[in-house]
Order: sequence, then C-alpha cells, then structure tokens
Amino acid sequence: RQKLEANIHQTIALYNRELQRWQESNKSQKTDDFINFDPTKISWSDGLKNDFRRAKKIHIEDGEFILSTYRPFTRQWQYYSRRLNERVYQMPQIFPNAVAKNRVIAVTGVGGRSGFACLMVDCLPNLHTLDTGQCFPLKLYESRSRVARNMGDMFAFDDPMDAYTIKDGITDGGLKHFHDAYGTTTISKEDIFYYIYGLLHLSAYRAKYADNLSKELPRIPCIKTAEAFWQLSKAGHALAELHLNYEQIEPYPVTFQNGDPTTGQIDDPVTFYRVIKMRFGKDKDQSTIIYNDNITISDIPLAAYDYQVNGRSAIEWVMDRQLVKTDKASGIVNDANDYANDTMHNPAYPLELLQKVITLSLKTNEYIAQMPELD
Repeated sequence: RQKLEANIHQTIALYNRELQRWQESNKSQKTDDFINFDPTKISWSDGLKNDFRRAKKIHIEDGEFILSTYRPFTRQWQYYSRRLNERVYQMPQIFPNAVAKNRVIAVTGVGGRSGFACLMVDCLPNLHTLDTGQCFPLKLYESRSRVARNMGDMFAFDDPMDAYTIKDGITDGGLKHFHDAYGTTTISKEDIFYYIYGLLHLSAYRAKYADNLSKELPRIPCIKTAEAFWQLSKAGHALAELHLNYEQIEPYPVTFQNGDPTTGQIDDPVTFYRVIKMRFGKDKDQSTIIYNDNITISDIPLAAYDYQVNGRSAIEWVMDRQLVKTDKASGIVNDANDYANDTMHNPAYPLELLQKVITLSLKTNEYIAQMPELD
C-alpha cells in the first residue's frame, strides 16, 4: 500500500504540474504535443486527457485506497477513483467505497478465450479477474442524491454509507419466477443467488450448454424439484464461503523436501520465505513445487489441479501471481512479498496461500461431485 500511495501521489503531482504549465503557456499547443508521456511517471488514459483539456485538477481525496481482487485468489491494493481508473462502468453501484459490503458472482464475458468460468468475490474485481468478465451482485448501492454519484463527493457525508440506498441484485420478478416454479414463498433472493452459484458449477450444466456459454451470458433454468433447488442453493452457499474465505482455510499438509518450517528456528523469516517465481518439479512434475531456493514441497494431489478457473487451475493462479515482476514500461515492481510482509504481516503468506488453495481445490471438487443431477 505504501508503494501504491507513493506512485499515486507522484502521478497526481505530475498531472497537476503539467496542467499548470499548460495553462501558463496559454494552451498554445495540442495537449498530446505538450504533456509529459514518461511512462515511469504517469499513464495517460483517454479519460485523463479529457480531464486535462477541461483543466480539472486532481486531488488525492478524489478516491480512496481499497483492497481489490486482481486475479483469482489474489488481492491487491488499488487507488479507487473515477479520475484515475479508466472506465469504472457500474462498479460504483456494486462496490461504492471501501466500507461497502457485497458479494458478486463474476463470470467470464461473452466470447471469453479460456472457456466459461465463475467465481464469487467480495471486493472490487479487475475487468480481467475472469476473462473480460461481468459481475452479478447480491446487492446494489443506489446513490441517494445526484451529488453523491461522484465518488469524490461522497466524503461530504458523516458516514459514507449514508449516501446510498441498498437494493437487491435479484429483482422481485426473478423471485416470483422461482416461487411460481416450486409453489412456495419460502425461497429468498439470497437463496436464489447461491442456487445460481451452485448451478454454474454443476458439471452437467457446463457440459450440456457449453456452446451457449461460449458466446452468451449464462441462462438460469429452474431445476425440476424443490429438493434439488435446495441442494444446489446449499452447495452454492458452501462454495461461496469456501471461495471467499480462502485465507482462513486450513493449509494442505504437503511434504517438505527442503525447508520444513516446523523443524527448526528461522532467524530471518522475510528472507527465508521470500518468493521470486515458483515452478514445478523436474520434468514439470505437478506433485512437486519449488517455492524458492530454501523450500520445496511435494505430495500435492494431482486431483487438486482439476479445479479450473478461467483456463488454469487455482494452484497455477497462485503460482502465477505470488512472484516478483517488473513492468517494462513503468518500471513498477509488483512484489508479492510486499503484500505478505506489510499487509498480512506474515512473510510465509505466499507459501501458506499455496497450501490453502490446494485444500480449497480439493474441497471444491468434493462439493461439485455431491451436487444433484441436472434435470
């Protein structure tokens, strides 16, 4: 977070300096011929250029620092701002600020290249958390006033949540559709929400409608019996809790070929657990993962790789994101160890996350195997 804040302050300072310089030049040049395009200092989006032409200064208070979902099972700090986030779409109605609580079924967008996938998230997702995805929320936050629609203005309220009316993501018409199908009014909108999440994981549903799911958003049928509805709703709720609370899951008991942390005292945990890039064992043996020069784990069940999200296993998503990588254009270093040390206060977080996602994958497979037949 500290590095992000430093980058954002630098970006805003450069933008405002360039704006002042342009105004003092009497706007004699086109903005594209005038402004500083150094990618190590600022990234000029179309929206930011338009604000520049309208002489709109940026203030750090125009947004806020929040945790977001960057990729599956990967949280990352973000500066959430209409001014510096290009095309926020309807996200301010779903996650309007850092304190708003919500749950969202994210699905791959129409024409996704990696096949259909879905994932429950509870913090602001990136557009590519799932392949150019779309999100279907449990709740919607509707601004109480036109003033509050601008994210920067919401801070005028004593409590930022006072600016919003909370509505259900599922409509009254959707609720009636299910009541009529089963001849009961005991089903709630939340029950339907988790039914949908369960249904979207049902293997037979994905297989039968694979062609449809490759080119359009999912359609939601009513499974034939109320008993099967409740089975899917409960399974969907269990999957949601599993996928949202992945950081609280029990780590899978792997075998440590090297670096077993339970066998001795670790004098320098930050160095011992520092991860640069995980890789599979010899000949790409997926039962073994070389975490770093100190730690190698083995006896990873190959069945854990069966749980796929957006074209790859959940385990591989962790391996792909828990690393150190430098962006060529900006020079910004994305270092997963920063999140482990500064946010989680746990240098072993990347290793433990890997073990937890192994457990999560196996449990997901179990839940899916216990789901009812598609009828």
